[in-house]
This record gives sequence, C-alpha cells and structure tokens, in this order.
Amino acid sequence: MDASPPTVAITGAAGYIGTRLLQELENQGEVHKVLAMDTKPLSSSSQNVVYDSTNVIGLEDTAFRNHGVTTVVHLAFNFGPGRNHNEVDRIRRANLGGVDSVLNACRGANVSNLIYLSSHSVYGASADNPIPITELAPVRSTATFQYAYNKGLCEAHVREFAQDNPEVNVAILRCCMVMGQGTDNRVPKAFFKPVMVGVKGYDPPLQFVHEDDLARLLHMLTMTPYPGIFNVAGDGVISYTDVVRHARRRLIMVPSVVVYPLVQLAWTLGVQKEAPAVGLDFIRYPVVVSTAKLKKETGFRFLHSSEEALLAYLLGRRYIMSSQTRS
Repeated sequence: MDASPPTVAITGAAGYIGTRLLQELENQGEVHKVLAMDTKPLSSSSQNVVYDSTNVIGLEDTAFRNHGVTTVVHLAFNFGPGRNHNEVDRIRRANLGGVDSVLNACRGANVSNLIYLSSHSVYGASADNPIPITELAPVRSTATFQYAYNKGLCEAHVREFAQDNPEVNVAILRCCMVMGQGTDNRVPKAFFKPVMVGVKGYDPPLQFVHEDDLARLLHMLTMTPYPGIFNVAGDGVISYTDVVRHARRRLIMVPSVVVYPLVQLAWTLGVQKEAPAVGLDFIRYPVVVSTAKLKKETGFRFLHSSEEALLAYLLGRRYIMSSQTRS
C-alpha cells in the first residue's frame, strides 16, 4: 500500500454509519480527501469532504478515478423489506446493482483497498448454529428473511471480486446490530416496540456493537488495511430478557405455534411492516459471533461491551423522547 494519506470514497455517506465514519475521519485528520457519495444530502460539511449525489447503481469508474480514490468503504444498502414480489425483486436488484457498480468502479480506478459492511445475519438463524460462530461457518441466509439474504448475495459478489483481484485488499465485516446515542435507523426502532414479544422457552444471548467502536474499526481499516472476513460485535452478550428489562418494556412470551401465525398475519395485513414471521427465528436461534480472528489479526480492541452499546442507545432514545415531550 502507498504510504501517502489515502483518498477515501464512502458510499451511503449520509446514512447512520456513514455519518459517524465521516466524523471519525474528520476528527483524526489522517486522510487526504473523502468522497462522500449518497443520494441524500450530508448532515454536515467539512473542508476535505467532497459530496457526490450520484446513485451507486450505474456508477462509473471515473467517479473514483477523477478523485484519485485509493480506498472505498461500501455502506450503501437498501434495507427493504419488500411487501410483494415486485418490491422484493426491485430491492434485491438495487442492492446487487449497487455493489456490482462499486466493484466495477474499483476495478477501473485501480482502488487498492475495499471495505464492505456485511451482516452477521448472513450465517442464518438455525437451531444448530454453534455459539460462538466463527468466520469459517457457511453463509446460510435464506430468501425468506430478505435483509440477511440480500446481504449474503452482495457479500458473495465481493468475495468473488476479492478472488479475481488479489492485488486489492478486501475486508468484509460481518457486523451485528449497531447501537449508540446517535442510532437513528429502522433496525433498532423495529426491535424496541412498546410491547416486545418473545418466543416461549427461548431467552437467547444477543450481541451489539457500539457506534464508536465500529467507526474506529472502519477508520483503522482505512488507514491500515487487513484483508479477510471478520466478525464484528462488542464483547460479551446480553440476554433477550435483560434487553427488555433495560429498555423498560413489557414482555409477552408466546408459544411458537401461536406467535408465528400472528406475526405473519400482521405482516400480511400491514399492521406491522418490519419483517414477516421468519424474523422470529433470530430470537429463537440467535447468531452469536466470535471476534477472536479480528482481534488476533488486526489487534483491534472494542472499548464498549454489547451491554454498554445497548445502554448508550437507550440513554440517547430517552433523551430524545424527553426533549420531544418538553417541546
């Protein structure tokens, strides 16, 4: 890798993680320039940040080449989910089209470092999941859970790119749910309902990663590239019942034979729009990852535990809610 400061392109730069990464890069001041790409405007501006509203679908390599981009952090992703066949297909094609365009642009611009943010959900929710799961485990996400399946498909394209372009440093991060005071996306909002539902007989261990830790990790990999697939999660686990307790929510435990049809009916009728009943599989059979490889190969250490990441999010949400109440 060139020892000169990198020029970094971030797709999905206006999103939650993108915004946090931009802040981290600005605070550290170690990069030459940042090309922030998103169809939505950035929440703030900086001297060394160039904003590009180009959609990553159909992205041309000139977008990277004209700015001398050396490192790409691909965060852009359509979370969905689609509620019918046409929506499902459109979201899937958009995500795959986006990652393929970014990979082609990397190839054409001779980008030397690529970081792709994947998800721990690509391992799939299954009763025979080992605890913890290492990066050697197969990808088993199924089409019934759209988010995990689409992440798995996109990741497969990135892995193929890495095999075909060994001169490019490619890092894939299989990341658990991100939490922190700045969290503002649909995933945790969908998770923390006023009344939370559990599957009777299951109290799974869960993992979270603090937004600051993820931003630090992305910054580190930007400055000091490490190739490979890495699991990402804060240290320790927290049980589902303890999550509910910390969130001060009411918990209803329902037998699986009852809760699955009810959740599916609510999804079909549009009463709830987060996920079909298959999402309950991740409550019954959680994906708990090992981060030993990341720590051993990169030396990275998490400063916040899973529980601390959760508490940071809940503290932020309570502050927001109290502020809104006063206004």
